[in-house]
Formats: sequence, C-alpha cells, structure tokens
Amino acid sequence: MTTLADSVLPESCFVVVPAFNEAPRIGRTLESLLQVARSVVVVDDGSADNTAEVALNYPVWVLRHPVNLGAGAATQTGISFALRQGAEYVATFDADGQHRAEDLPKLMQILLNNKANIVFGSRFLGKAIDMPFHRKVMLKVASAAVWVLCGIWVTDVTTGLRLMDAKAARMIKITMNRFEHPIDLLHQVRVKKLRFAEGPATILYSADSLRKGQRTSDVFRLALQIIAERVMR
Repeated sequence: MTTLADSVLPESCFVVVPAFNEAPRIGRTLESLLQVARSVVVVDDGSADNTAEVALNYPVWVLRHPVNLGAGAATQTGISFALRQGAEYVATFDADGQHRAEDLPKLMQILLNNKANIVFGSRFLGKAIDMPFHRKVMLKVASAAVWVLCGIWVTDVTTGLRLMDAKAARMIKITMNRFEHPIDLLHQVRVKKLRFAEGPATILYSADSLRKGQRTSDVFRLALQIIAERVMR
C-alpha cells in the first residue's frame, strides 16, 4: 500500500523546471509539482512573456536568464543553484505539462532501491499519450545512435524527467545548451561511471510540446557533433 511518505519527495530534493515562454502552462505545472515537492526552482530562460511573473505567484524559487540560452543552460543553472542550497537530490521536470508530478516519488524509490546515482523517466517503460508515430521512430533511432556513439543504452534518450543524487549533480556539467543536452548528460553518465536506472513515466503530448520539442534533424546534428568531438580528441 502506498503511504503519504511514498507519494511525496523529501524536502532535500529540489525540482528544477527550465521554462521558456511558458506563461500559459507554468501555473498548472507548478500546482501539480507542489503536491509532491516542497523545493521547486523555476529557471526562466529569457522568456518574452510573463513566465517569471506567473511563477512568482507560487512558493518556489524563480531564477532568470536575461537572454534565452537554451534548455541545457537553464537546467544547469537550476542544478547549480539547488546544490548551493544544500540539495541532496535534484530532479528535472519540463514546464510545458508533458510530465506527471506523481511520477517523481516513484523515480525516487527506484533510485534508492537500485542504489543508483541517477534515474531517467522513460515513456517507453510507461505511457506516451498521443505521441505521433514519427516521433516514436525518431526516439528509437536516437537510442540506437547513442548506444553506438556513446556506449550507453537507455530506452528514452531525450527525456527531461530525471532524478539524481548530489554526487551525480556535482559531477555532471551540461555543456550543450539546447535540445541536445540530454545526450550530453548521458555521455557524462557513462564517462564518469555513474550508476543509472530507468523508471516508467507518462508523457502527454500536445500541440505546444510537439512544436517546441526535438526534431528528427536534431538527432542527426547531435550525432555529427559527437563524432566531431571524438575526432578532435
């Protein structure tokens, strides 16, 4: 039986929410997150709308980039801030309503049960509601490409839903600022020999999330970046 303690995150777990032009959605996202988390950090990544102002209506930290730097940079800003506040665990969570807050405590249990440093929420182990077929194919191709190029296998390489311990949060330094950053993070997990696991997650697709998400061309561009980096070493 699930208890209250199993359905919420410890206060020492900070949830980082990178946000860019998410004013219409950020309120609903924060309302759901605050049901399971007490420590939430919104990073407004140079939004042109009032994303930060909406977020300030909630009991969360709000950080702001003066210009748009990209999801990777916003995620790293939030992780660094959480560590400075003494976080023992750091989660990342999309602002656009794709993720379910109730998946986070489940990922925490998987992290603890597996003695992992980081756990990734996977739509392929859970549910992907209204995911277009071409997006499914793109993600499968991305998993295979990451396995070949980076030597790490996960079922969902572009997930923004993750939970890590402080060791992983300190060791990982995201250097790819935009939508390529999940692959950058996976590469670092392998190179730094961090223990990882995956857990089921539910991802809800909408017109907004599809418009702002990764394109097939992102996968191939990232593959070329990884190859170029290896050649230059």
